[in-house]
Amino acid sequence: MNRTFAVGALTVGLFFAGVGAAVAGSSGDVEATASWHKISTRKSSGVSFHSGQYKWEAPGAKHGAFHWKGWLKDTSSGDGHNVYVQVKAEGHDWNRFNGKQKKSVWKDYLVWAPADRYTDDARIRACRDRGSFHPDNCSPTKHYQR
Repeated sequence: MNRTFAVGALTVGLFFAGVGAAVAGSSGDVEATASWHKISTRKSSGVSFHSGQYKWEAPGAKHGAFHWKGWLKDTSSGDGHNVYVQVKAEGHDWNRFNGKQKKSVWKDYLVWAPADRYTDDARIRACRDRGSFHPDNCSPTKHYQR
């Protein structure tokens, strides 16, 4: 009977150790799943990116990406130029997300560095595409770090 009691006690002990590890792991996941933060309005002549938010996705989940969203607006609807948002992760090139002329459109994207487990450095700006003969004008770049 002592052997049966010992096996039962060991089983109960291992069960509670597993529950403790699961609880600790889930609280770590909650901590790693960041909340949304405000992106200040990015604007320049003819373009506005407003009501923006960002968060850092957890390492190992969704590529550990810089997740951003907000409204991209063409504020000079009569000029015939399109607008776009540029977002850059780590040391990689800018990613371009086009808007629509004369409209305000919702954008919601993940940007990450493919070679990294998670992204910890990102930049964002809003621009107006002025065509091939004139340089585009962009808002000041906002830099974020995890």
